[in-house]
Amino acid sequence: MRPIFLLVDICTATDLHHCKRFPSLYMEGSRQQLGKLLQREGVDWTSSAQRIGRAADERKDVQTESGGLPVRQAHGSLVNTLESGVPSKGFSQDTEGQAAHWNPPRCGVPDVPILPDGQNGRNRQKRFVLSGGRWDKTDLTYKIIRFPWQLVKSKVRRTVAEALKVWSDVTPLTFTEVQEGRADIVIDFTRYWHGDNLPFDGPGGILAHAFFPKTHREGDVHFDYDETWTIGNSLGTDLLQVAAHEFGHVLGLQHTAVSKSLMSPFYIFRYPLSLSEDDKQGIQYLYGKPKLEPEPAPTPTPTAEPPQPDIETNEITNEESVQPDACDTDFDAVSTIRGELFFFKSRYVWRLRGGKLQAGYPALASRHWQGIPSSVDAAFEDPLGSIWFFQGPQYWIYDGERRVSGPAPITELGLSTSPVQAALMWGTEKNKIYFFKGGNYWRFNPSARQVDNVYPRTMADWRGIPQEIDAAFQDETGFAYFLRGRHYWKFDPVQVKVLEGYPRQISQDFFSCTPSSNSFR
Repeated sequence: MRPIFLLVDICTATDLHHCKRFPSLYMEGSRQQLGKLLQREGVDWTSSAQRIGRAADERKDVQTESGGLPVRQAHGSLVNTLESGVPSKGFSQDTEGQAAHWNPPRCGVPDVPILPDGQNGRNRQKRFVLSGGRWDKTDLTYKIIRFPWQLVKSKVRRTVAEALKVWSDVTPLTFTEVQEGRADIVIDFTRYWHGDNLPFDGPGGILAHAFFPKTHREGDVHFDYDETWTIGNSLGTDLLQVAAHEFGHVLGLQHTAVSKSLMSPFYIFRYPLSLSEDDKQGIQYLYGKPKLEPEPAPTPTPTAEPPQPDIETNEITNEESVQPDACDTDFDAVSTIRGELFFFKSRYVWRLRGGKLQAGYPALASRHWQGIPSSVDAAFEDPLGSIWFFQGPQYWIYDGERRVSGPAPITELGLSTSPVQAALMWGTEKNKIYFFKGGNYWRFNPSARQVDNVYPRTMADWRGIPQEIDAAFQDETGFAYFLRGRHYWKFDPVQVKVLEGYPRQISQDFFSCTPSSNSFR
C-alpha cells in the first residue's frame, strides 16, 4: 500500500467554526489505521464530523495559510466520514451502488458520521439527519450582503425568495427580506479565505456552506463568488438548487445519505426543484407542518353570467376542443427553457424532458405563462433566464411563469413589423441570439435589446438550411436544429453545415411516432 499524506480536520458536529488539525500518514485502503490515529490523538471520532483532505502530490500551486494547511485540501476534497460507505478518495455513489462522479461539486458543510448499529454491526442510515439545533421562532428575516457578478440583483433576490419558499411551503416558517439592520439569515457571495476557517477553492469543488442554528455563526450562508452562477439551467451552477440546500442547513438539517434528496451533499442539476419525502419529513420534524388556513365562510352563489370577453381563462373553446396531434402537425415555435424542450402549436405546448414527453401534455401554454398570445411565432430563453415570446409585430418577456413586460412592438428591438419566424440562442456560451424571417437573419443583443447594425444577412450563411424556417433551437451539446413543416435539419457548429442524412421527421425522432410515408415537400 502507498502512503498518503492526510490533513484531517476534526470539527464538532454542531459548530463548524472550531476544528483541530492532525497531519499524519495514512495507508491507502486502511480506514482502521486512520481510526487508530484519531484514537491515539485523543479524538472521539464517533461524536465528531471529520473533514478529510488528501494533500496534493505537487504542492507548488497550492496556496497555504499561516498554519500551512493547503487551501484546496482544507475545503476542496471533502468526503463522507469513515463509516459512510463512500470511497475515501472522494468518489461518490448513489444509493443503488452505481458510480456517480469523481470529486463532484458539493456543499462545504462536513458530513455527519453514520454510526454502526450496535445490535447488528451494520451501517444503519437515518433518512434525514439533524444538526442538533433549531430556531426558536418561525418568522425569520434574511439579508443579502453581496451578489454574484453574473446575475442582476433582482433575479438573485427572486431566486433566494424562491429557495426559501421551498421550505416555508411545508412548514409554519416565514421569511422576510430586510436590506438594513440585523437579520437572522445573512447571505454573502465571497472568495477563498473569508473569515470562517472554511475557505472556498475557486470554480468547481466547494460551492457554498452554511452554519446551523445554535452555533457561533448561526444563520450565515456563504456562496463561492468564483462559481458560474446560473438560474434554471445546467450551463453553470444553479443558484436555486444550491441556495435551497444551504437554507436546509441554516434551518437545522444535516446531509442525508438519500442520493436524490435536496440535502444530499453532492450537486447534481435537477429541474424542477422539489423536496424529497426525506427532506420534508426532516424539516417537519423540526418545525411541524404548515398552519392550516381557516376555511372562508360560504358565500351566496351568484347568478351565472357568461365570462367577459376581456377576461382570459384556460378553458378550451369549442373550436379548440380537439388537441393537435404531434404525429400529424407542424410546429409554430420550439425553445429550450430551463433545460427542457417546449414545442408550441396554436395555444398548445408539448414538454420534453430528457428526450421524453412529459405526462399531461400537450397542454394549454397559458397553463405556464398567463397572458401568452394565442399562438407563438418564436421563443427563446436569454442568458439571464428571461423567456421571450414573439407573435406578429409584438413581443413579451417572462421571468419564469410571471410576465414582466409586454406586449411591446418588435420595432423597439430594431426589427421591422413583419413577424419573426424563428429565434435561436446559439454558440458555446449560449450568448448569441438570432432572429430569422423572410430568408434573412439578424443577431440580437438581449442586454442592449437591439439587433446588431451589420445585419440582416442571408440564410446562405447557414449551409444546407432552407431559406424559410418555422422554428429553431440549440441542444445542450451545441448542435442547432431548424424546423420547417414536419421535418428538421441538424446543424454542425464545427463544420458549420447540415449533417448528412437530413432532413428527418420531427414526429418520429422527438415524439416516437410511426414513420410517415410522405416524402419531404
